[in-house]
Amino acid sequence: MEEPPAKKVRVHFGSLEEQEKKRLAEEAVTKSEESDATNKIISAAVRAGIEAGNINIDIAEDEAMEVATMPDTRHHELIAEFERRKQVKTIVVPTDDAKVKAILREYREPICLFGEGPANRRLRLRALLSEHGEGGVIREEPPPQPSAPEPGSNKVWYHEGPAELMAARYAVAEYSVARAEQRLKAARAEAIKPGPEKAAKKMELHKGLRKLANSCSQIGDDRPISYCNFSPNSKLLATASWSGLCKLWSVPDCELVRVLRGHQERAGAIVFHPQATISLPPTALAMASCAADGSVCLWNLESDTPMTELGGHHDRVSRLSFHPSGRLLATACFDKSWRLWDLESKTEILHQEGHSRAVFNVCFHPDGSLAGSCGMDAFPRLWDLRTGKCVMLLEGHLQNVYAMDFSPSGYHIATGGGDHIVNIWDIRKGDKIYTIPSHTNLVSHVKFQG
Repeated sequence: MEEPPAKKVRVHFGSLEEQEKKRLAEEAVTKSEESDATNKIISAAVRAGIEAGNINIDIAEDEAMEVATMPDTRHHELIAEFERRKQVKTIVVPTDDAKVKAILREYREPICLFGEGPANRRLRLRALLSEHGEGGVIREEPPPQPSAPEPGSNKVWYHEGPAELMAARYAVAEYSVARAEQRLKAARAEAIKPGPEKAAKKMELHKGLRKLANSCSQIGDDRPISYCNFSPNSKLLATASWSGLCKLWSVPDCELVRVLRGHQERAGAIVFHPQATISLPPTALAMASCAADGSVCLWNLESDTPMTELGGHHDRVSRLSFHPSGRLLATACFDKSWRLWDLESKTEILHQEGHSRAVFNVCFHPDGSLAGSCGMDAFPRLWDLRTGKCVMLLEGHLQNVYAMDFSPSGYHIATGGGDHIVNIWDIRKGDKIYTIPSHTNLVSHVKFQG
C-alpha cells in the first residue's frame, strides 16, 4: 500500500503586520453588521410591543429619558464603616487592664466576656469609644472612695497612718542619723589600720573558732526548742518551746532561772530588749515573745507572768524583733504582713503589707533606718522606716526564706531558707555577692557576729 503524499507546509517569510490588520478590520466589520441586525430586531420588537399596547412609552428620534439617581444607602454605610474603623485605630486606650475594666464599667458594659483576654478587651473598648465618642463617659454616680483591695489582688494601696506613726518616723530618722555617723566613723578608723594588724585580728578570730567546744548541755523542754537568744550582757539565755513555755537559763552553767508562762500555743520566738541587763532596771520591759495563736507577750526579769499582751494578730506570729532604739517592736505574721508597735503606748502604729504569702521573719538595720522582712514568697524585702517605702527586693532564693540578719557594718545582709543555702547580699550594689551551699537541710536562722 502506497503511503499518502506528505502535505506541503506553507512557510511565510517577512512581517505579518499587514495581514493581521486586514483580518482585524474584517472582524470589526462583521461585528458591526451583527450589532446593527440585532438592534433592528430589538427595535422591531419594541415597536410591535408599543403597537400592541404592552409598552407605554413614546420613542422619538432625538428624545432621551432622564433617570432619577437614587442615593446609594449601602454605599454610604460602607463609607461610614471605613471611617469608623479608621477612627478606632487612632483612639488611645489605657494599657492597664484594670483601667480598661473601669471604663467599661462606666459605660455599663460587661468587663469580661467568655474567652476574652486583655488585648481583645482593649479592642472592644476602642470600638465602644468610637461609637460614643472618646470623651463621652458620663458618671451618674460619684466615684467610689479608695478602699482596701479584694483578697488576692496585687494592687498597690496605702493606709492612712496615725499621728503616732509620723512621730515614730521622725524619731527613727533622728536616731538613725546619729547611729550612721558613729558607724561610719568607726569604719573609717578601721580602714586606715595597717594590713598586718587586720590580718592578725582575722587569724585570732579563726583560732578562736577552731577551739569552739561544747561547754555545757541541758534539756530545755519536753517539746522542741523553737528559738534561743542571749541577753545583751551574755549572762542569760532565753528559750522558747513548742510547749508554749519560755525559760531563762544562766550562762555558762545552764541553770534554770525562771519559767515564763503566758502562751497557750507553740511559742515561736523570744528576744531581749537592746538595753535589758545593761541599763534597764529588772522591773522594766526586758523581753518579748510570740506564739502560733497570734499572742505577743512582754516580760520583765522579775516575774514569771507577762507584763502585758499585744493583741490584734489574727494568725500565727512566727518571729519578732526589737528596734535598736528599744522604742519599737516588729512582729512577723502569717497574714502576709508585719507590724510595728510603739512600746511606750503599747499600740500598733504600722500594719505593713506587701508580701504575697506568709511573713516569717523581720529584723532591723544596726542604724535603725531599715527593716528587713522575709517569708514564704521567697523574696526578702527592705523597707525604709522613715518613709514607709519598699526600697529593695532581693531575688535569689528558690524556696521559703526563714532567716534574715544585717551585718554590723550595715552593708551586708544574710538570708537563709528552705533551699538549703545562705545568701550574702550587698546593699550598696543591690545584688547577691556570695552563696554558702554547705547545708544539707533548710536554714532556719542566721546571725552575724556583733
